[in-house]
Amino acid sequence: MSTAIVTGQPVPGSSLESDLRSLGFDVCVAADSSEAETLLAAIPSGHRIALVDARFVGHPHALRLGLTDPRFPLAAVPGAVTAQATARQALSRALTRETTAGGGTAVAVDSLPDRLVTALDADYGEVHRPELGSLVATVPADPQTRNEARQAVAAVDDEAVRLKSAVKSRDGFFTTYCISPYSRYIARWCARRGLTPNQVTTASLLTALIAAASAATGTRAGFIAAGVLLIASFVLDCTDGQLARYSLQYSTLGAWLDATFDRAKEYAYYAGLALGAARGGDDVWALALGAMILQTCRHVVDFSFNEANHDATANTSPTAALSGKLDSVGWTVWVRRMIVLPIGERWAMIAVLTAATTPRITFYVLLIGCAFAATYTTAGRVLRSVTRKARRTDRAAQALADLADSGPLAALFGKWAVRIHGTRSLAFFAGACVVAGAAFLPYGTAAVAVAAAVYTLTSAAAVARPLKGALDWLIPPLFRAVEYGTVLALAVKADVPGALPAAFGLVAAVAYHHYDTVYRIRGGAGAPPAWLVRAIGGQEGRVLLVAVLAALLTAPRFTVALTVLAVVIALLVLAESIRFWVSAGAPAVHDEGETA
Repeated sequence: MSTAIVTGQPVPGSSLESDLRSLGFDVCVAADSSEAETLLAAIPSGHRIALVDARFVGHPHALRLGLTDPRFPLAAVPGAVTAQATARQALSRALTRETTAGGGTAVAVDSLPDRLVTALDADYGEVHRPELGSLVATVPADPQTRNEARQAVAAVDDEAVRLKSAVKSRDGFFTTYCISPYSRYIARWCARRGLTPNQVTTASLLTALIAAASAATGTRAGFIAAGVLLIASFVLDCTDGQLARYSLQYSTLGAWLDATFDRAKEYAYYAGLALGAARGGDDVWALALGAMILQTCRHVVDFSFNEANHDATANTSPTAALSGKLDSVGWTVWVRRMIVLPIGERWAMIAVLTAATTPRITFYVLLIGCAFAATYTTAGRVLRSVTRKARRTDRAAQALADLADSGPLAALFGKWAVRIHGTRSLAFFAGACVVAGAAFLPYGTAAVAVAAAVYTLTSAAAVARPLKGALDWLIPPLFRAVEYGTVLALAVKADVPGALPAAFGLVAAVAYHHYDTVYRIRGGAGAPPAWLVRAIGGQEGRVLLVAVLAALLTAPRFTVALTVLAVVIALLVLAESIRFWVSAGAPAVHDEGETA
């Protein structure tokens, strides 16, 4: 529930009260600050409260941006301030001080909400002020300025600005020019019919799953239908975010759905392509799993680099300066956004290739494109890191440690491994030996398990010290590559039916856990609970376990073991993830996710 207290004498002809009611507020009027304080005390504590100057002139969407965004406890635009339940006490204190200082007199010259915002800035320090752009929000002091403000309101199309602001400012070329010109109108259509972003997100997931099922038929008609449905799913994927921005419908559940469904859709589609190829006699499960691994490692590079530099202080990197210069040249912006193969370009490419070629060709092109994009982005970030000489904070080091996903073995061995020097280089080398051994030695060779044991020790040592080095953000993606690569290589070497699909399921379950960790950190809620990390072994424990299972079990039994492990991990991480994201303690955000 939301209640707006309009302060001061009502202005004849003003649409303020009707605008507030259209935004879902119950409206009451207070002649002065003393009456406003009395009304505020009588309103139930769970309500959102807004104080708005009766003389306010502005666009309804300016009020919507300032007063209804659920992500911010305190927010304001000129002439209006709002507080959610968690910030009601701060607003009450500021209003009490204002009433005491001003004697509860009527607001005659300056604006009570604006004075409260000034007090809240000094006291609370986190009052959100949305970017209004061409939108008008002001409190005129006299009839002439009021008339000028009304003319300024009439000169700007409120709905056009609202539609434009529904689209992300930084998007890929395909999304900007091929999707957003019409998906924003779909978002408005959804808003006017009461549909929520979560419902659109779910529709996008269902559409993608139907696309995957169509690809799994293995027929040309099925592949064409899959390509069309994948594009339709992407349109809905863009629409849900635009709907959230258009109507400011952000939620904890929406954060979870938006953060995870993109990966679920894409990886389910890979599985559908692999099933369809198998129906035609072509086994491309290794390519499907390779594409999932490469894509996940790409994202971990992005996440780790961003977290490492989130609050770092340093001189400007020459590489970053060059990047900024290139961004000032129009055409280079689009080229650089396209060559990293963001989700829009990637899904369009997959859809066209699915409809026109074969799953094998689709995966070959996807792997080549993603490999180039990964090389380009990682090389650029390495150059930035070594030239910037950043001083990273304890928070950044902790975020990288959480992303590393080290388990109980790392905690056990790290206590004495901290004395070993050069451990991060050793971890790189040991991890490469594990993957190479799994890929090139015969299945069941004990040497792979021995290499995995050495990797367990060196990876424990790698995270024993705070991760504040210039290139320490590479450790989480290295760990992902070692773990996923080991599973892929051992499943290929097993060379029995079902081994690669089981490996695909295991990597998908673990990757979900890693994405969930990222989005919790982004939301400021920290990593998943320690019990979950211990229960699923940590990355080093899983590498060692899979290597030991391959050494001890026959290939068919190894396939069964991978399947059981995938099911157990999936159940644990999904149960905990769902519990967290639907709980009241989860952050109320709508994550923008990967650049579309």
